[in-house]
Amino acid sequence: MREEPLKIAIIAFSRQGIRTAQKAAGCFAASQVRCFTIRRFVQEFPEFAGIPDPAGEFYREQFEWADLMIFVCALGITVRKIAPWVKDKRTDPAVVSMDERGEFAIAVLSGHIGGANRYAQQIAEKLGGKAVITTATDINHRFSVDAWAVSRGMHIDDMKIAKEISAAILERDLPIRCDLPVDSGYPQGTIPCSLTRPEAGILISWKVEEPFSPTLRLIPKVVHLGIGCRKGVSADRIEQSVSKVLAEHAIDPRAVKGVWTIDLKAEEEGLKELCRTRNWPLRVCSAEELKQVPGDFSASEFVQSVTGVDNVCERAALIDADRLIVRKTAADQVTVAAAVRLDPVSFDPDPGFREKI
Repeated sequence: MREEPLKIAIIAFSRQGIRTAQKAAGCFAASQVRCFTIRRFVQEFPEFAGIPDPAGEFYREQFEWADLMIFVCALGITVRKIAPWVKDKRTDPAVVSMDERGEFAIAVLSGHIGGANRYAQQIAEKLGGKAVITTATDINHRFSVDAWAVSRGMHIDDMKIAKEISAAILERDLPIRCDLPVDSGYPQGTIPCSLTRPEAGILISWKVEEPFSPTLRLIPKVVHLGIGCRKGVSADRIEQSVSKVLAEHAIDPRAVKGVWTIDLKAEEEGLKELCRTRNWPLRVCSAEELKQVPGDFSASEFVQSVTGVDNVCERAALIDADRLIVRKTAADQVTVAAAVRLDPVSFDPDPGFREKI
């Protein structure tokens, strides 16, 4: 799920196109929007910057900066402008091409992962036009697994397998296992399954498992790490302890949402460096907050005497989480525990939604 403002580059080449571009820009509140047109229209439309001549580098710069590019022009022009810069569906921006009257919004590039299908639909709805979507899973009302995963902030483990799954789901229903609660029906093209099966399937989990062959793993950020440590412990030592715990319990590091600890450890350089390196948020809690966490914990009189609470790592891991999945593990002056937050998963809105089996 997106946390930063959407970066949008909108490019138009005619007066009518500029007016349509202005309407398109209004579809995206709280976004960073850059508007461009040919130079002779800049004085008439001062909110639009001029496209330089020659413009090759200009299109590269916008392609690399933007999350979404909207061209208001013929589709062929859009294709020619972006063609030299297209690289990878995981990193290319979404590209939507509109006619200058705003009657059609065509998802051109990065329809699923980049969200071009969704943006085209959003623009068409607001402008009273029609979205043109050509991706196979969408037009056949089957589960768009990559688009769904990205919209939920999940990591797609293997893009090659994702492509195989998307192709297979057009022909048959595939097994899916979700280790989080499901609060709605399952999407068209899937069969809920908890068994190991010798066929392609989808796993939504923090665990490193392969229940299907092959398995497309979608990894949600739901694991909370609780960490305690002696004063002055190095980042390398904490890293080794954490990595060992994750490996021993088959927890994917990409499922870690952050690190929780007691406020006494807020300035521990080793802990702060670990979080910077791993890009994990560090959350600190007071002893009183930790005491309020319900549960049966591995109590330590020494920890109680130093921190004022009988256990740091297990209690900290359970802050804003639901279930402890790794109890206190101590090694090299570091203690690690892990909990999981079990927010329900919804497959809505999905055009292929059907009732849960």
